[in-house]
Amino acid sequence: MARLDGQVVFVRHALPGERARIRITERRKKYLRADAIEIIRASEHRITPACPYAGRCGGCDFQHVNSAHQRELLAGIVVEHMARIAKIDVDVRIEAADPDDYAWRTRSDFAVAPDGRLGFRAHRSHEVVPVEDCRIAPANLPDVLEHTWDASFVRTVMTSTGQRVVITDARTPPQVEADAVIAGDAPKNHRGNRVHERVHDTEFEIHATGFWQVHPQAAEILVDAVSEAAAVRPGQRIADLYAGAGLFSVFLARAAGPSGSLVSIESNPDAVQDARRNLAAYAWARCHRGPVERLLPRLDTTFDTVVLDPPRAGAKAAIEAIVATGAHRIVYVACDPAALARDTASLLAHGYRLDQLRGFQLFPMTHHVECVAAFTRRDKSG
Repeated sequence: MARLDGQVVFVRHALPGERARIRITERRKKYLRADAIEIIRASEHRITPACPYAGRCGGCDFQHVNSAHQRELLAGIVVEHMARIAKIDVDVRIEAADPDDYAWRTRSDFAVAPDGRLGFRAHRSHEVVPVEDCRIAPANLPDVLEHTWDASFVRTVMTSTGQRVVITDARTPPQVEADAVIAGDAPKNHRGNRVHERVHDTEFEIHATGFWQVHPQAAEILVDAVSEAAAVRPGQRIADLYAGAGLFSVFLARAAGPSGSLVSIESNPDAVQDARRNLAAYAWARCHRGPVERLLPRLDTTFDTVVLDPPRAGAKAAIEAIVATGAHRIVYVACDPAALARDTASLLAHGYRLDQLRGFQLFPMTHHVECVAAFTRRDKSG
């Protein structure tokens, strides 16, 4: 962030403390956006991007920043949002995943250029930047980039069990090296195609087009962080909200045991179907389909612990219902620190305290950061 004639400017491809020549790319009433086109005085944390498309492709923000400093920048984002929105000071260290730089993105959505080549859209643009290689994609990426496509999208999926799947709306896709090519319709219509993911010693079956964490270590890292924060004991009543395919639900249900109970709530019908399949061995677990803010009050029950992993918009609509469950502990998994800070402010106002906040760099070379926050209800003495 810089200032130009008193106006805030958000400068892409620059670093704090640098002196740069910039090009204004967008003008708004309260701020400007710009690209750094020449670095006059460079930061000690600046590196030469390994990717030849850095600066043109809109997929990565931090190709010019060393990995350790990327985590410092991410920590600063979390701290700033918590101070500005939640009005609390936090000390957070962003934990790295392996790999912490390249070859990590197990799921990629490619755009198709007018000439049929695959690429990614430029930053804040519909323009497609064709690429011959993606440095953050794994080495075993199906050879989709070697072909031209008569399609509007191409998605690649590489699972932790070794499956390699290509999904596209091309009627006659090129011959690519993959275990399966799902073609011909929009992704939502490919409901009969499933893949398998493994987390620790547990295997999950999900729709090929369904949501799963994209970093190969992300699922295990988040399961471990949530399990530690939730500290579920046998016999406890657990709610898993925005539960997806049941990633957290399975481990939470296992910890609660048959003397306890688990309720999962998810609005996506395919994910609910996956969750029911993945939770089939746990008779004390129940899956419900629908919006959390609508279904949770209808359950008419209390919970010992609530776990939630909402979309980027956060859980604003459901906070009242979550608080009404009387949960002693709330574990919040967040992909947007601003939404987390806003919902943290609401939970603090409802008598909870923030006990723990952890951040994880699960999207290296980008500004995205994943957080796990643990809250407990304050007793009447405060």
